[in-house]
Amino acid sequence: MPNWEPIEGDLATPLGFRGAAVAAGIKKTHAALDLALIFSDAPETAAAAVFTTNRVVAAPVLVSRQNLIESRGRCRAIVVNSGNANACTGRDGLRVAQETARAAGKLLEIEPSKVLVASTGVIGVPLRAELILRKLPRLKRELSAENAAAAARAIMTTDTVPKTCVIRSEAKGKAVHIAGIAKGAGMIHPHMATMLSFLATDAAIGPRMLQSLLSAAVEDSFNRLTVDGDTSTNDTVVTLASGLSEISVVPGNASRAWFLEGITLVCQTLARMIARDGEGASKLVTVEVLGARTPLEADRAARSIANSPLVKTALAGADPNWGRIICAVGYSGARFDPNKVDILVNDLYLCRKGVDAGFDEAAAHRELDRKELVIRVDLHAGGASARVWTCDFTRDYVTINAAYRT
Repeated sequence: MPNWEPIEGDLATPLGFRGAAVAAGIKKTHAALDLALIFSDAPETAAAAVFTTNRVVAAPVLVSRQNLIESRGRCRAIVVNSGNANACTGRDGLRVAQETARAAGKLLEIEPSKVLVASTGVIGVPLRAELILRKLPRLKRELSAENAAAAARAIMTTDTVPKTCVIRSEAKGKAVHIAGIAKGAGMIHPHMATMLSFLATDAAIGPRMLQSLLSAAVEDSFNRLTVDGDTSTNDTVVTLASGLSEISVVPGNASRAWFLEGITLVCQTLARMIARDGEGASKLVTVEVLGARTPLEADRAARSIANSPLVKTALAGADPNWGRIICAVGYSGARFDPNKVDILVNDLYLCRKGVDAGFDEAAAHRELDRKELVIRVDLHAGGASARVWTCDFTRDYVTINAAYRT
């Protein structure tokens, strides 16, 4: 199968999709876009989703889970709002999510179970149903390929930039696309993170296989992302497949691996965008652990480094304090000999065989002052490896989160 290549576009680049976004007055800044509708014109659109693993689950997640089951993975619309998470809002919150699905279904002339809902924003504040319901008719009227790009901005909260990725490939002389948008900047941690992501493709793929491939892609992307170690109540990744390219993805042949490569590429690209745009972040950081005894131990060590506030604040200050890194590995649960550990930032050794590598302080500071960093730790204990994306902690992170609700 041919390779996937990035192209300019939005959620409506794949055949069959339209979108729209409006300002519904949910955000404190009432003029800001905060409500979006994503719709597939294909009656047999397949749908798959991955949701938060937090025990505290927002109302839209509960409703969307149920609708996916009732529709047997054949959903065609997504209504998403920002500015209010509709989480920890009791029966009234559940009613708002259900009413949203029913009203959207009626307007779009589809069953309510074929509508998924998602929310992001402040937890514990009631979401007024009328703010959404009165704007749904306008969203339906404005559904178009041209308006779909605005959805990426409507789902933003503390994000500083919209996050979009579109890729293209060819099979049997026909173009196939996968497009995705995401939001997320804080409360980001597997499994999954305070993030919403919506993907669209014109590949022809059944709901069961789409679910399998989306779950695998999420595991290798959004579940390898952390900003601050907090997992949210609203995390949602949804993929809709219109099938209008007429290129099928089926079990047991090369098409499965080909599509998995594409959807993973989109999810990883969006995950990196989220890490780069972490609240107050100044650096995108990739943590790689090599030479672990097992994949699980490699993963634990990488996450331990990526989630360490002391490591992340050192990175913010471009301080080559590698002791914090080896310390984080030491309490991760990974088994290794501390006298064999190597630590590099990009290609500069900070630690060799468990002791200072004799680096030049000024050179190390310059290296750590780059906007993209790779922290590489080799445990020399086995053949397993793992990778996690994160960012640094700056004063701005505290400023943003000290007054997020007020």
